[in-house]
Amino acid sequence: MNTPFRIRLMNFYTRWRYWEHWPFGLLQAPLFLQWLWFSFRSKSLFYFTASNPSIYTGGMMGESKSEVLDLIPVDLKPKTILLKLPASAEMVLDAMNKAGISFPCIFKPDLGERGWMVNVIRGQGDLKDYLKKVPIDFIVQEYVHEPMEFGVYYVRKPEESQGKVVSVTGKMMLSVTGDGKKSIGQLIERNRRARLQYKKLRREFEDQWETVLEKGETFELNPIGNHCLGTTFLNCGNLIDERLEKSFNDLVDRIPGFYFGRFDLRCASEADLRLGRVKIMELNGCGAEPSHIYQPGFSIWSAWRTLFRHMNDLYEVSVQNSKRGTSYMSFGEGIKVYKRTTAILGKDL
Repeated sequence: MNTPFRIRLMNFYTRWRYWEHWPFGLLQAPLFLQWLWFSFRSKSLFYFTASNPSIYTGGMMGESKSEVLDLIPVDLKPKTILLKLPASAEMVLDAMNKAGISFPCIFKPDLGERGWMVNVIRGQGDLKDYLKKVPIDFIVQEYVHEPMEFGVYYVRKPEESQGKVVSVTGKMMLSVTGDGKKSIGQLIERNRRARLQYKKLRREFEDQWETVLEKGETFELNPIGNHCLGTTFLNCGNLIDERLEKSFNDLVDRIPGFYFGRFDLRCASEADLRLGRVKIMELNGCGAEPSHIYQPGFSIWSAWRTLFRHMNDLYEVSVQNSKRGTSYMSFGEGIKVYKRTTAILGKDL
């Protein structure tokens, strides 16, 4: 049995044995009736679009990542620029130079989800390859070198002066650790998460595939903190306390029209997280999940209970904003946005 076929069989088992790797639609299926019930009560299938008045569709679909980042105060985010297509390598390099962004840096489409086409660009070769593939305008973002990455989910009811942090997710990047005997390729084949990225990693690390790591030596395979790219998500709810919530209430006071969503950020330490000394790489609106549910060993029943509470909070925030004058997106416009978004993402996901 050749290695790729064996890998495919092992991956098939992994995807069904561990629910955290289930298809997104399967995990979300039990929430369908809840969404219909809330749609009936609000008289709108797109009630959630009122959740964050300053974000298009509330952040569920079709929003511009760069426009959302523009809401965040400059001192809380890395240097970021938007590049319009068509763009040449020379144009990108010139824009990066003017913005003070150097390699390595992050490239990501201005529209997207679940890590779609988010890449670390380490030099001009990577840049030229990315330009050949990216189908829409894209963001160039300074690489944040702080060692800790978290996803912090925040909810504030519009009728309340203070919100709450409902989820904190720590992120452990995909890596392998050497034993002094096995090559990087062999270690990848024996790592459940890395195996799911086999084709991508085989291409990226072709020149190092046979390299043997020293015992205890760690080799990072992907620095992007996305579950779909192999990152392990850890439930860090123990970090939620009054100090953390005060920091994020103060932070959200500086972001107009935001009530519901997840901050993806980096910081130097847990203490800095509590104090709000962070760099926010992305702000995801109502389409984001409380991602701590993906911690290995978290039961599917606990995950569904969390998501049902999450949907209830989303409904309450949306209805309260509607009463304060934010309109729900019309059915016709909502369908157009959905079709436009899936047409773009569907080609490459």
